[in-house]
Amino acid sequence: MSSTAIAIAGLIAAMAFAPKAATAQVVAAAATALPETVVTANRTATRADELVSDTVIIDRAQIEQQASRTLPELLARTAGVQLTATGGLGKNSGVFIRGAESRHTILLIDGVRYGSATAGTPIWDNIPLEMIERIEVVKGPASALYGSDGVGGVVQVFMRKARPGEPAFSPRASTTIGSEGYKQITGGFSGASGPFTYSLDAQRTLDRGFSSTNRKVQFGSYNPDADPFSQSALNASFGWQLSRDWKLESGLLYSEGLNRYDDGPNRDTRGILRTQTSYLGARGAVLSNWNTQLRISQGRDYTRAIVASQGSVPGLFETTQDQYLWQNDIATPIGTVVAGLERRVQKVDSDTAFTVKERDIDSAFVGLNGSSGSHSWQLDARHDRNSQFGDSNTWFAGYGYRITPNWRVHASHGTSFVAPSFNQLYYPNFGNPNLQPEEGRNTDVGVTWGRDGHNVKLVRFDNKIRGFITNTTRPENVPRARIEGWTLGYDGQVGAVGVHASVDSLDPRNELTGKLLPRRARNTASLAIDYAVGPWKFGGSALHVARRYDDVSNSLRLGNYTTVDLYAQYQIAKDWSLQARIENLNDVDYETAYGYNQRGRTAFLTLRWQPK
Repeated sequence: MSSTAIAIAGLIAAMAFAPKAATAQVVAAAATALPETVVTANRTATRADELVSDTVIIDRAQIEQQASRTLPELLARTAGVQLTATGGLGKNSGVFIRGAESRHTILLIDGVRYGSATAGTPIWDNIPLEMIERIEVVKGPASALYGSDGVGGVVQVFMRKARPGEPAFSPRASTTIGSEGYKQITGGFSGASGPFTYSLDAQRTLDRGFSSTNRKVQFGSYNPDADPFSQSALNASFGWQLSRDWKLESGLLYSEGLNRYDDGPNRDTRGILRTQTSYLGARGAVLSNWNTQLRISQGRDYTRAIVASQGSVPGLFETTQDQYLWQNDIATPIGTVVAGLERRVQKVDSDTAFTVKERDIDSAFVGLNGSSGSHSWQLDARHDRNSQFGDSNTWFAGYGYRITPNWRVHASHGTSFVAPSFNQLYYPNFGNPNLQPEEGRNTDVGVTWGRDGHNVKLVRFDNKIRGFITNTTRPENVPRARIEGWTLGYDGQVGAVGVHASVDSLDPRNELTGKLLPRRARNTASLAIDYAVGPWKFGGSALHVARRYDDVSNSLRLGNYTTVDLYAQYQIAKDWSLQARIENLNDVDYETAYGYNQRGRTAFLTLRWQPK
């Protein structure tokens, strides 16, 4: 790491003293990024229409309009994203971006890496939606930016916090009641006082739930009772503007869920889920064209069975990821250089006898992104040194060209890698310590048309994964998996009517066997329409998912399904709104994992108070 670190440090110094472009401006990558900018796609704020990556933004208004109760349900309405879930709230969920494995998606919460080093995935369901301000989804290889796991893409969640220009004190609150005993109450505030900004939000959720399993479930875990979930969450942030150019900032998210899940006839296991992220950092200008940030952060993922139906079953799995970052954004005549050093230490605490319980990753990264006239470009390179697997080098190159004011094309190619999880390596009677990291190579080609509030995007992608780790009784590296397909999306606004639609075609295969990868549909489609008139807002959405298979041999079939959701919102007064939502209006009986139920028709009523 030392020679790489010296090289990066030298590059930073050299670029800092390069002549500054007249129109260049370094913008700090903050959670309060403007709606027309994206932070996640290249680690610094960039206009969305200049990106070379396929990126989706989900803002607060869209979150409130969805009938979704969990983050994966919300993401599944996004083009190119599918989900799998073993029941209702609090149960295991996974997110597939462009057909890649759930463990091939990086999840960041306010820039903090969050997930389990044992399972290889985060607890998606334990992230409270009411506390989220904005979501950015970048589809395609992300390892050159963020390291291991970025084969399918990256999801970054920005929690609610004080916005620039916000009043000294801005409170908010909401309460929701729904079918099957669903209740939720939230409250919080944010504001500014002199050089200080602050925010605090709290949330409590109760869900009586439904039976997560049905008679088809494997391993004898069926129990036809309701499986409730409760959650308490807290989100806080604090900022201190030390001077015109320098700012200190910190943040904390803590969410704890109490979950019950079926474990056989008349048996349930009760467990605790904990999600915790925290950060402390400083950012500021070293020179007029050089911004830097130093940050220390930690992500913790915790599950523990507190009442297990079988006393001998291990119940504790905790991952702590300590993260250290030095990043520099430097404006140059050819674009913004983003360069830095990163260190991540993963520690596992468990009552399972893992042979190895800790590893560290030292990284150096450098990138260049910019635009001039009709041209835009992005180049990234990263070196990771993993204490278990040695060195990995990844890169990304993309180019965009605006042919006319209405037509734009873009193309990119990038590499990625995934280090095996501790479960895959060391779980007793399952793990394979001889596993090697997976390596991906992805190509994107896209064309976008936009005019008078209408936008159409077509993207073709081809992702080849070498050393793909199979999901079988004992994980093995197979020579190659290939996931190719395309996404066609439309967003338009005609007066007060908004229309959002997408169609996805996917071919995700294990090239050794020719079989489809489990739980991915080859075809999906979504449609959402919203309409505003006076104090009223109305909307509806439909999601169609074609049939899939639940296993690697393609013998357990999951049927296709189409669900319809509706909402209506009325602005009672300047500060008060009332919203009614119906999820799965057509009461479809469907599964995203074999033997596990999904919620039928349910209704929710939400009262919100937000002083303006």
